[in-house]
This record gives sequence, C-alpha cells and structure tokens, in this order.
Amino acid sequence: LRLVGSEMCIRDRKRSFRALWIARINAGARELGVSYSVLINSLMKKDIALDRKILSDIAITDSTTFEKIVKTATS
Repeated sequence: LRLVGSEMCIRDRKRSFRALWIARINAGARELGVSYSVLINSLMKKDIALDRKILSDIAITDSTTFEKIVKTATS
C-alpha cells in the first residue's frame, strides 16, 4: 500500500503532534523527578485514562494539576 499526497501529510502531521505531546509530558514529568515511560506505565496500572494530548495540555497550562496527576499515578 503506497500513500500519496495528502495522506502522507496527514500521517506526518499526526506523528509530529504525538512527538510534541510526548516531549511536553516528558519535560513536565522530569521536573517532578519521573520519566515519561514510568509516568505512562503508572497511569495505565492505576486505570487513569488521560490521553497524551490532554496530558500535555495539562502539563503546559496547569502545573499544579499535573503534579497531582503524577503523584497519584506514582504513589
């Protein structure tokens, strides 16, 4: 299956946004002494359902809420 034109652009844009979200979450988590992979794994184990888009937005705009999420997930 070969992608052409706009399909490639859509996939590239999705890939770029996902990488941006992961970088933002990682930066916020590292400030709190937790790595991205540990945070995501802890969220899954505690059944905290936040997708990367929402989590990155919280990490950038509301650091106190992000800190509470990280502490809840890793405790």
